[in-house]
Amino acid sequence: MGAPVIGLIDCAGLRLQEATDALNGFGRIYAKQSMASGVIPQITAIFGNCGGGLAVLSSLSDFTFMEEKNAKLFVNSPNALDGNYAEKCDTASAAYQSEAGNVDFVGDEASVFVNIRQLVTMLPANNEDDASYEECTDDLNRVCENLENGAADPAYALAAISDNATFFETKKDYAKAIVTGFIKLNGMTVGAVANRTELFDEEGNSVEKFDGVLCPGCAGKAADFINFCDAFDIPVLTLTNVKGFKATTCAEKKIAKAVARLTYAYANATVPKVTVVTGNALGSASISMGSKAIGADLYYAWPNAQIGMMDSGLAAKIIAEDSSSEAVSKAATEYAAIQSSQSAAARGVVDAIIEPADTRKYVIAAFEMLFTKREDRPAKKHGTV
Repeated sequence: MGAPVIGLIDCAGLRLQEATDALNGFGRIYAKQSMASGVIPQITAIFGNCGGGLAVLSSLSDFTFMEEKNAKLFVNSPNALDGNYAEKCDTASAAYQSEAGNVDFVGDEASVFVNIRQLVTMLPANNEDDASYEECTDDLNRVCENLENGAADPAYALAAISDNATFFETKKDYAKAIVTGFIKLNGMTVGAVANRTELFDEEGNSVEKFDGVLCPGCAGKAADFINFCDAFDIPVLTLTNVKGFKATTCAEKKIAKAVARLTYAYANATVPKVTVVTGNALGSASISMGSKAIGADLYYAWPNAQIGMMDSGLAAKIIAEDSSSEAVSKAATEYAAIQSSQSAAARGVVDAIIEPADTRKYVIAAFEMLFTKREDRPAKKHGTV
């Protein structure tokens, strides 16, 4: 019927007496989920135990919800892991699994159901359905005053430009330096990906700061989200504010592959793609964040955006090495001008420089224009990235 499937899980596991029959039953469920992937949205909500093979069922879903107190999600039982105990690190808890990126939403039972309902209303029923559209009751030309103040935490900026402040964030406790979620623009569901440099609480207080760089977790989180949007023909909006890659020995192990997956996800997606540079778009990291070079249909920038190779201060120290501080300062100013949004627009890299307050009406107009977008791609079974 092309209808989404929602699974509500509270299960002690396989019945030992059924042995091979039980294992085969799990395998048949896995096969059905795999065939349905990309055809219908699959949502799993965990209210009690979801262990062993059931954890695979959860991860085969598109979205996973967990009740915050009683839900347990695990492949290996926590008491079977050396050094693990509840007071130190309960690996089956909702908090642990959410921070690990395996869960999209954590809350009490009532809020889990509320958020499932909200998510379902924003998603198409299947990959051939356009039911994610509804009549817009918000002003399409609404000016978003002081939007630039929310650039550091795009969760606020995305809610501000969305119809009636609708924003459903996914995996909010994982890889917090990047934000993914769904908004509404002119009644149409749009997937959003955005770099975060600061996290604010509900009262507007800063609770955590980030370096404005791509890490392996952030790249993987964004890639998975873009792949979902592409499968269900959901347009993608990107708010770019990145100045490089995370530079640690731990990140270096995975960063190249993770960013390759993100780059491929953007380049491979055939849905409408619009990008707005809200701060920095520096270095190779900016290419992978929905750049025009890898397929953005429209690429906008705010007036104060910096688009180029690297931070002007760092570039000046290289250009004017062994020079006076005045010479370094002058070089930094000159290099910043080369990397301005105006300079990028003059080269055709940026389609238009827009005021932050006008972002909503520009992206709405962009997605309206791109509504009938079609792309011809080389014939192949699938990519390998």
